[in-house]
Amino acid sequence: MKVGVQPAAGSKDRRGSERVSAQLEGRLYVPAEERSQRCELTADTCIVDGEHFFVRGCIEIPVHGEPEIFQWGVWTSLSEHNFEEFVQLLDRDKRSEFGPYFGWLSANFIVYPDAENLKTHVHLRDHGIRPYVELEPTNHPLAIEQRDGISVERLTQILSAYSH
Repeated sequence: MKVGVQPAAGSKDRRGSERVSAQLEGRLYVPAEERSQRCELTADTCIVDGEHFFVRGCIEIPVHGEPEIFQWGVWTSLSEHNFEEFVQLLDRDKRSEFGPYFGWLSANFIVYPDAENLKTHVHLRDHGIRPYVELEPTNHPLAIEQRDGISVERLTQILSAYSH
């Protein structure tokens, strides 16, 4: 099932780039036959046409009454300058003191209204853990759920929407 969610906090999951490629590049409308020429893709970054810079991170959603959090694996666009700094820090064990980096969410979800281009801050984490993506506080349902958390029933609705 391709839900676009990450395992719980602390995961170092680096799943196959084919799935990642389809998630990001589909939003940029890069035809599959052009991806090898136009896209530089790793598990953590993507550059499209040498001018669009993306990093992979996690939007964390607390689940009321549960010790584990729910995570969305997402792409966020960064400026070229911030992207270059981000890439230089990827192999460092201690990197959380750098950033955060302003960006724009590059994801949409079937369970929320249009989330593309919500303002974000990408926070690096130590020990190879994927960055934390903090949404700017707005009235968008995804930002509200990140800020306030969700019920187990809401989590069930989200997972159900992606399993059908």
